[in-house]
This record gives sequence, structure tokens and C-alpha cells, in this order.
Amino acid sequence: MKLRDIMSREIACVSAEDTVEKAAKLMKTYNVGSIPVCAQNSVIGIITDRDIAIRAVSVGDDGYIQVKKVMTANPVVGTPDMDVDDAVRLMSENQIRRLPIVENNTLVGMVSLGDLSVEPKLQRDAGIALKNISKPAANRFS
Repeated sequence: MKLRDIMSREIACVSAEDTVEKAAKLMKTYNVGSIPVCAQNSVIGIITDRDIAIRAVSVGDDGYIQVKKVMTANPVVGTPDMDVDDAVRLMSENQIRRLPIVENNTLVGMVSLGDLSVEPKLQRDAGIALKNISKPAANRFS
């Protein structure tokens, strides 16, 4: 199965200059845990609910700081023609729960562990990915 078969196609984006508050409001509106950061539909970063909590709120910044100060730049991405098994491996190796899908340098979708887990044929792969993603990284807190 290919990622194009399971990816979410309606994706909200923020720019690097937008506020963290705007990103958080979009996460709430779309009930998602991450928002791609785009420049002319090209993915330049990703901001997650965890980024907001750890890199902004916990250090006392308000919601009006720019996304670029807390986002992860140059995120790992997949392609619509990528096989689901390859995406699971990529997500596991990089300990990520969400994968922006890019075609011709343009954001076309997102795949999350949730997308994998609701597809009966992919539930085993989702469990494997979650197990590997949840392993503590050796240098995670340094």
C-alpha cells in the first residue's frame, strides 16, 4: 500500500513568521498535534504541540513568539508513492509520529500513526512504529 492511499490531504500550514498562538489554534481547530511550516507550499519545518509546550510555554514565552523560534527545521518527509512499510521504518528510525508528504517540493498530505492505526491491514505496522518511536533516545535530553 502507498502513502497516497492513506494520507490526509486537507492540511493546514503556518509560516515561520506566524505566531505560536496561531499554530496552536490551528491544531485545536483541526484536532491535530502538528502543523507543517511552509514557504510557498514547500515544507521548511514542522511545529508540534510538544514543541510549543517544551520550547515555548515551559520557558515562559507567550503565544506571540514566532513559529521559527520553536519549530523543527528541515523535517523528515515522505512521498505519495512511498510504500507504507518504508514510511513506518522512516518514522521509527527518526522517532516521529507524523510525516509530511511532499511531491515536487510541494506539501500534498500528512501521514500520522493514527492514519496507520485505523487501517486494519496496517495496525501491526502502527504498533511496531509506536514501539520504536517510544524508545528513549540516548541523547534526547542533553
